[in-house]
Amino acid sequence: MRLLFLGDIVGRSGRDAVLAGLKDWREQLSLDAVIANAENASHGFGLSPQIARDLLDGGVDVITLGNHAWDRKDLIGQLDQLPTVVRPANYPEGTPGQGGCVLTLPCGRKVLVINVMGRIFMDALDDPFRAVDAILARHRLGGTVHAAILDVHAETTSEKMVFGHHYDGRFSLIVGTHTHIPTADHRILKGGTAYQTDAGMCGDYDSVIGMEKENAIRKMLKKVPTDRFQPATGKATVAGLMVETDDQTGLAIRVCPFRHGGELLPSTPDF
Repeated sequence: MRLLFLGDIVGRSGRDAVLAGLKDWREQLSLDAVIANAENASHGFGLSPQIARDLLDGGVDVITLGNHAWDRKDLIGQLDQLPTVVRPANYPEGTPGQGGCVLTLPCGRKVLVINVMGRIFMDALDDPFRAVDAILARHRLGGTVHAAILDVHAETTSEKMVFGHHYDGRFSLIVGTHTHIPTADHRILKGGTAYQTDAGMCGDYDSVIGMEKENAIRKMLKKVPTDRFQPATGKATVAGLMVETDDQTGLAIRVCPFRHGGELLPSTPDF
């Protein structure tokens, strides 16, 4: 199975680049499923129901979220109608939406996608490991599901790496999101799980993590309030990770960074 995970989509620039390329990428790379973090897709903060539907209609199979999940309050009442939009599983019990979903492909194969949020320098939430364990108690890689992906939306590299090593062998891919900068540590861990600490973002890299530079610079240099940050609107680079899995075990056999467009990141090697 061939899977593409896209890092945080930031604003119009990021989502336009993703939607413009998805059809061709699916065909050229023989992709079975596309998963994207889109918690910054609506003007840089949150995800509106309409943009969620635009992404799903445009070729994204599953959307994951994070700490900006509720920035667009109109999404809250819509989540039950969007079963492939996944918010962090370690929100408290009773929070709207779902922390994981099983995508059934046209061929009948099933892909489990889980989203959790870290707790270091982030909002205080329930135990993310316990949340993952609860979902894994119902689904087994190579058994009930043919592939499994865990999006760890977290601030620190160490916390993301703990997830990678702790759950090695139980996921096809464990990938970090949230910091918007692609890390250079993609690899297959000893147990067969593909891993990268952060997938990067789909947005304008001539920016401060997707936002216009001027306000961010002014805020740090002058320490005074600034206008609300605005997403950068220049040419976007789409960044993520491609994984090929073993049909029997669901574990990774190949992993490669995905880059498309823009001028500030290297292009994708042949996959």
